[in-house]
Amino acid sequence: MTTPISAGARTWQWSALGVLAVLLLGAVTRFLEKGVPSWFEGSALAKAIEFPVYAIALGLLGNAVLTASGLRERLAGGFRTEFFIKTGLVLLGASINLKLIVTAAGPAIVQGIVLISTVFLFTWWLSGKLGLDDRLRALLSAAVSICGVSAAIAAAGAVQAKREQLAYSASLVIAFALPSIFILPALASLLGLSPQVAGAWIGGNIDTTAAVTAAGTIVGEDALAIATIVKVTQNALIGVVVLALTAWFAFRVERRPDAPRPGLAELWRRFPKFVLGFLAASVIATWYLTTVAADEGKAVIGVANDLRTWFLILAFVSIGLEFRVSALREAGWRPVIVFATATVVNVLVALALAGLLFSGFTTG
Repeated sequence: MTTPISAGARTWQWSALGVLAVLLLGAVTRFLEKGVPSWFEGSALAKAIEFPVYAIALGLLGNAVLTASGLRERLAGGFRTEFFIKTGLVLLGASINLKLIVTAAGPAIVQGIVLISTVFLFTWWLSGKLGLDDRLRALLSAAVSICGVSAAIAAAGAVQAKREQLAYSASLVIAFALPSIFILPALASLLGLSPQVAGAWIGGNIDTTAAVTAAGTIVGEDALAIATIVKVTQNALIGVVVLALTAWFAFRVERRPDAPRPGLAELWRRFPKFVLGFLAASVIATWYLTTVAADEGKAVIGVANDLRTWFLILAFVSIGLEFRVSALREAGWRPVIVFATATVVNVLVALALAGLLFSGFTTG
């Protein structure tokens, strides 16, 4: 049985042990990724399983063991999913030519605006019909339409949501994102989607950046590149949505005469800064490759890619470790119905937009 832990008990030593647990599980992931194909030589299944599968499975296993032993809450400060995934995505920028980002930005922005608007408004309407609290409506709408936990966190600040509402929304995001990592690549293969369309579908549909990266990795490098650009574009739109929510709650829902007027400073504060790191890495790598011999450039980018893989493995392990079943049980069935229905709408609209905007798109 888990023992309640006070905030003060979560010291840096426990957090360091949490990071150590993530690193150990990450090392086991790397060992399995390299070992399984050679142990089962000739098996198509063993060769097809990518590192996100091992990392998430080991994270969930570690979650169960640490929860049973009562250590999970103490070590939770070391499960730094956001830090690991953002560092991995900045490093991913080094392997994506700037030309591809510029070319894909146009359709990615169109897809992001149409998809976010459609799914957000649908989720807001449905959750209102089912009588959910306005703040929970805002969190669920932002989470399912933009980028999951990050959007929920940003929206929570904008609408002054309760802590338990944020925890519940984050748990819903992860509960739906985990199966999507495996279902969407399988459906993309079944539907015969090109890597570019599959990547745009995955990037526009799956709610967390880490899960998008995992699913894109399973499909392949081209799909991963497009999925990342689409998801990063959506991330960049967080600021716009949060600004709108801030204004809506300040001037319509709460109706406080002393409510501060949101401005450009608030928009910048909400903007996901790692997007700038992603673009900077692409610019630097694109310029660097024009100044050195091909073999030398390939070796340096290879080191960056290896580091990126390590950070993504640590992020996927942390996703498994952070998953909470209890938060889902406590909130009841209505938010689950809203989130599930909105996810289906998101899947269908994102598929239509990906096919319309990225059919015939090339990453070469």
